[in-house]
Amino acid sequence: MIEVGLIGFGLAGTAFHAPVIRAVPGLHLAAILQRSGNEAAEKYPDVRIVRSLDELLAIKEIQLIVIATPNDTHFPIARQCLAAGRDVVVDKPFATTLEEASSLVRLAKTSGHLLTVYQNRRYDGDFQAIRQLVAAGTLGRIVRFETTYDRYRPQLKPGAWRETRRPGSGILFDIAPHLIDHALVLFGLPEAVTADVRIERENALADDAFDITLHYPGSLRAVLRSSILAAALRPRFAVFGTQGSFVKQSFDPQENNLRHGNIPINTPWGWEPEENWGILTVPSGDSFEQRHIPSTNCDYRDYYANVRDALLGKATIAVTTEWALNVMRLLELARESSQKHRTIPW
Repeated sequence: MIEVGLIGFGLAGTAFHAPVIRAVPGLHLAAILQRSGNEAAEKYPDVRIVRSLDELLAIKEIQLIVIATPNDTHFPIARQCLAAGRDVVVDKPFATTLEEASSLVRLAKTSGHLLTVYQNRRYDGDFQAIRQLVAAGTLGRIVRFETTYDRYRPQLKPGAWRETRRPGSGILFDIAPHLIDHALVLFGLPEAVTADVRIERENALADDAFDITLHYPGSLRAVLRSSILAAALRPRFAVFGTQGSFVKQSFDPQENNLRHGNIPINTPWGWEPEENWGILTVPSGDSFEQRHIPSTNCDYRDYYANVRDALLGKATIAVTTEWALNVMRLLELARESSQKHRTIPW
């Protein structure tokens, strides 16, 4: 049994970490660091609640620490945890700069401890279905991949750290790590990046929309998009190839289920009714044939199961430190491209 300590009990800790950790055999949520408030104690009365990082690190039995705090705290907290001899999972983004992230990787290598980033959305069932279609060559040569994460939140949230000018705030660092991860999983590193990172809402302080194009050899492009002013949501995924297309309109349901505590008991966490499946369109004579493609039976527990197995020496970690650094570099290249209004080579 691997004893786990969770730092942070906001949205990330409450919805995306605590219930997932608790659902993975071999992991035991031993302690939660919530600096103020009693929500963690009320929800998990059997878990020890601590109020400081020093208090958490004083619990010798804890081997793995999960950091689910505001983005600009990831670096100092992860550094302290690694220095204390713990294995660490950091919620995305890894850090607020590539320099910070590189420093953490060096420390992890020196200390000999595991360090990884929570790229949970690669375990969305619809994305895994796309991986299978691409790997099988069903769509032929891929020329365009679109991954879009839209929301409609026109009202500003005064005091919310994501909407301040703090390092790591804004939608680029909040959403783009997921979408970059999708592109890297499917196609590897790009040759160049073109990005437009902007503020669309009046009086907003942090970026709330972006369009990023990753340029690959030949005609392949990966387009990553997000906006907080999308009352009519764009398709979640669109993949175009020489032999067909795949379009998925709706989101994988795991986030919504976890936010509301609706964890399925007898079905996969990402289970979707057939009407929500993506649609594969392929040519058939002079017309086209369409069929629904079911989302793959996987969920966010698979991420933590991999972390568990890596710590036990039974598997290779899925999100390596090299991978995490590549995501950070692409975030910085996207920012640079947007500021300079030009394409930046990798």
